[in-house]
Amino acid sequence: MTDRIVGLFLLAMSIWYGITAGDYEASFGDPLGPAAFPIMLSIPAALFSLAIMIRPDKDPAWVTGKPLLRQVAVISLLLAYAGFLEVLGFPLATFLAVALLGRLLRSTWRKSLVSAAVMSAFLFVAFDRLLGLPLPALPNFMS
Repeated sequence: MTDRIVGLFLLAMSIWYGITAGDYEASFGDPLGPAAFPIMLSIPAALFSLAIMIRPDKDPAWVTGKPLLRQVAVISLLLAYAGFLEVLGFPLATFLAVALLGRLLRSTWRKSLVSAAVMSAFLFVAFDRLLGLPLPALPNFMS
């Protein structure tokens, strides 16, 4: 029964996400529009949630203990990343998020920090410079 409740919740969130993304407008010139990617994400998420409701797990073994805490930490970190993206700027927020995600996935500090530096620089250059999508480069208090 829990799978069906989770599936229903995910379906509602997918529908809400797709509808609200359709109203998003931006001033930069993306030929598909800024709503294309979120709508493309909401469709598979809705199909996934329908699959969960139609064919729930017969004997769900829900995660408990440390793995559950790690999953909650990852979700919290991703929500914090979205919240701090404009405040800290894309490069710094992405660096912190990738480094902490690396640690949550049991990587060493060194590997996590190197990965974070490479990913934040690469993603900023790719999105801001190559694709022309304006991203906040500096923290709000510095700009």
